[in-house]
Amino acid sequence: MKKLQERHDIFMGKHNEKKHKMHKKWFRARYLQRMFVIFTLLLQITIIFYLLYSSSKASEIVSVMLSFISIIVAVLIAAKQDNEALCLLWIMWILAFPVFGGLMYLMFHFQSSTKSFRKMSNTIENDTRPLFFMSESSIEKALSDFPEQASAIRYLEKSAGFPIYSGTQTTYLSPGEVKFEYMLEELKKAENYIFMEYFIIQEGIMWNSILDILKEKSKQGVDVRLLYDDIGCFLTLPKDFPEQMRSLGIKCYVFNPFRPFWVSEQNNRDHRKIAVIDGKVAFTGGINLADEYINAYEKYGHWKDASVMVRGDAAWSFTVFFLQMWALCSKEAEDFSKFYPWKDEKCSISGDGYVQPYSDSPLDSENVGEHVYLQIIDGAKKYLYINTPYLVINESLVTSLKLAAKSGVDVRIVTPYKWDKLIVHITTQSYYKELISAGVQIYEYSSGFIHSKTFVSDDSVATVGTTNLDFRSLYMHFECGIRISGGTAVSEIKKDFLNTLENCKKITEEDCRCNFFIAFLQKIFRIFAPIM
Repeated sequence: MKKLQERHDIFMGKHNEKKHKMHKKWFRARYLQRMFVIFTLLLQITIIFYLLYSSSKASEIVSVMLSFISIIVAVLIAAKQDNEALCLLWIMWILAFPVFGGLMYLMFHFQSSTKSFRKMSNTIENDTRPLFFMSESSIEKALSDFPEQASAIRYLEKSAGFPIYSGTQTTYLSPGEVKFEYMLEELKKAENYIFMEYFIIQEGIMWNSILDILKEKSKQGVDVRLLYDDIGCFLTLPKDFPEQMRSLGIKCYVFNPFRPFWVSEQNNRDHRKIAVIDGKVAFTGGINLADEYINAYEKYGHWKDASVMVRGDAAWSFTVFFLQMWALCSKEAEDFSKFYPWKDEKCSISGDGYVQPYSDSPLDSENVGEHVYLQIIDGAKKYLYINTPYLVINESLVTSLKLAAKSGVDVRIVTPYKWDKLIVHITTQSYYKELISAGVQIYEYSSGFIHSKTFVSDDSVATVGTTNLDFRSLYMHFECGIRISGGTAVSEIKKDFLNTLENCKKITEEDCRCNFFIAFLQKIFRIFAPIM
């Protein structure tokens, strides 16, 4: 914390000197350009609606044809074996706008750019999946030590294609400032490459400290690469940020640049947080590269977050995750195997448990993040402790949580008291009464905002990652995480959860009572939860 304060004082001194000079330039470069893009997109949607409405009014035949299309589309949506909540929302849209609702669905879902994006992503994943197994899997040993977790371990390895490792040291890091110090030390040790992929990057103590190291390492000949999401950094980075990085010797791409076109792929964001050093050390978790994540300033009170550092075999999985996304953004073929760190030597690191890194793509048929969560919930026998910033979930997750509590499992969920998105917070609270009635204990983090995404159960299994308990994370975003079986990391996650409860308020059924207006809003927001 002393080092963090020193960095804060130095940064603020420099920052205040140039703050006034940079304000106008910053406003023009970031806000005006971005707002123009949003305006263009809204104008485009308005024109499409107007043309469809005008055509239907001018011709009865056109109106009947459009209505018939809507009926056919609604039937097809109802028959889909897909996200039921999202399907229901589309059907409601078609019922509300029967003339052009179905056509809008077709326009949104069957665009050539979206199909091309999906095809490229799936091709890269399928072609590179065997590379995960360059490091030796420890599945038989893991199944022997944790037979009760066999189905979950097999699912991730056999169906999803993510091996489980024993040769890995796992360090649980919470809150964000702890991860920050660990990451700075590891970045300084890089000899061959540094790969970083983040949803949010923002100038400040955290990013500037990291950037100083990246620039120095680039000068030393280290291969430094940076990926970031355009929507995540919509108002935090200038449009020419990739060019700025390249001028410093840092290779940089932006994931899925936001364009003023109404296309479904704009919903698919890179929400992952990954840092890899030489393929031997990797970080993941909820912590982005911005100062609120390390409590350099209070945005919503104390920011409680979590991350893990892995050292050893499992770091290779995160290397492949990054390179897959790099290939998708750069559209360049590359031999991933050249980055494998154990070609000439076997990893000699011994872990005290098993780790299974996983990633989740919205463009394939596997909802990996949701399945990891469901399997932990369904496998719980004694207790299940969950940290999540949002609780906006489908019926499957609600049912599993309720069934676990009704079966005698001690189910506890911590959500934030101080919210970052009011509508999402109101929707989160709409689930409280139903879950509490079934025996689930709900707590709100009184000290501020909890951004951790952690599950821990029965002193034997845990997961830490980037996947929130909401529809966007579960079904629309690229996510990643790590599943841990046994070892000290599991006990550390449990200990941290119990310590967090000391700064929480337990929610009762009495607390869930609200006036008619709020109750009505909660019901409305629940309907629109899939697009929040």
